[in-house]
This record gives sequence, structure tokens and C-alpha cells, in this order.
Amino acid sequence: MNPHIVTSFDKDLEAINLSVLKMGGQVEAAILEAARALETRDEELAQTVVDGDKAIDAAEENINNQVVRLLALRQPQAGDLRTAVAVMKTAGDLERLGDYAKNMAKRVPVLASSPMIEGAAGALRRQARLVGQMLTDMLDAFARNDTELARDVIARDVEVDDMTNALFREFITHMMEDPRNITPCLHYVFIAKNIERMGDLVTHGAENVIFVAEGKTGIERDKGHSTATITAPRD
Repeated sequence: MNPHIVTSFDKDLEAINLSVLKMGGQVEAAILEAARALETRDEELAQTVVDGDKAIDAAEENINNQVVRLLALRQPQAGDLRTAVAVMKTAGDLERLGDYAKNMAKRVPVLASSPMIEGAAGALRRQARLVGQMLTDMLDAFARNDTELARDVIARDVEVDDMTNALFREFITHMMEDPRNITPCLHYVFIAKNIERMGDLVTHGAENVIFVAEGKTGIERDKGHSTATITAPRD
């Protein structure tokens, strides 16, 4: 490939990567703010998260357009093509993470008027913080092409799964103790499951980093005890 074309490709890809990192920062903020709104029952903050999801959606569309333009103009091959595809996948994962944060925020008004379940919102916020830190490290691995850090992110997803299972048991206990707890606990169950799925998406982003660097797919990882029988809507 002509060196001039290579240089142009690298510059274009660098600009796209910066867009991905900026989008990742927006998503991380949405996750943490939704969790804080849940714990503090702050409906105004929750609405800010819901409204902010439009910017995240727009960021994904912009990144996809940039990648399509890059593919059309530069016609990358081999590793460069793999990188461009991985960027689109990562942007898609970030968009879905934003959807889950929005879903958490949407439940705040209902839970704010429901019976308080002691410790529930705080535990979910800790779970969300863990995913938020995984996201931060995944984006760092993405920026630096750091496969070691990416593998560390993948390994930490088991902790998110374990927290989800523990929360499920706790919420079931609350529901059995008092029927009035059923409605809020069901919302908390769905939120916990959504946060677990956030962890899966972050893990997939880390797998993309490894795919770009090594060309490997289908990374083996321990998913702990499955919660697959619980389904939770994204939107």
C-alpha cells in the first residue's frame, strides 16, 4: 500500500478511535449517574440520564458513518480491516450499554414511590461501579492496544456475575418476607440483570481488543453460575 495512503488511514482511524473514547466517557457517566439516581431516588438526575441517551445514539451513528467512509476511501486490508470492524462493534456495544443505563434510570420514579428495600440500591450502585471501572479499563486497553489489560477486564466479569447471583437471592428473601416488597424487588432484579449484561458487553469490548491485536475470537471465560433464566428488557 502507498505510504501516503497508509498515513491517511492511520490519521482517519485515530480520529475515529478518539470518537469511540469520547462516547465511552459518555456511557460511563450515564451508568454511574443512573446508579446514583437509583440510590438517592433522584428523579431529576434519572431524567438527565434518559435524555442524554440521545447523544450516545448519535455518537454511535457518527462513528459508524466515519468507519463506512474510511472503508470506502482507504479500502484497508488484513489487520487494518479487522481494526475498522472491531471499532464498529465496540461502538455498538457502547450504545447498548447506554440503553441499559437509560433503562435503570427509567425505573427510578417507580422505585422512588415504592417501599424502601434496605441496602438494595446501594448494592446495585456498587455493582454498577464495578462495571464502570471495567469499562474504564476496557477503553484504556482499546486506546493502548493492551491485551493484558483486556484479559484482566474479561476475568473480572465473574465478579459481576457473582454479585448478581447474590442480589437475586437477597431480593427473593425480601419478597418472601413481605408481599409489599414484590414490586420494588422485581425492578431491582431486572436492574441487577441489566448490570450483569453491561458487564458482558464490556467483556465483549475487551475481546475486540484481543481480536485486533491477535486475530483471535471466541475467548474462553468463566461465567460463574448462570442467571440466563432471568430476562430483562433493554429499553
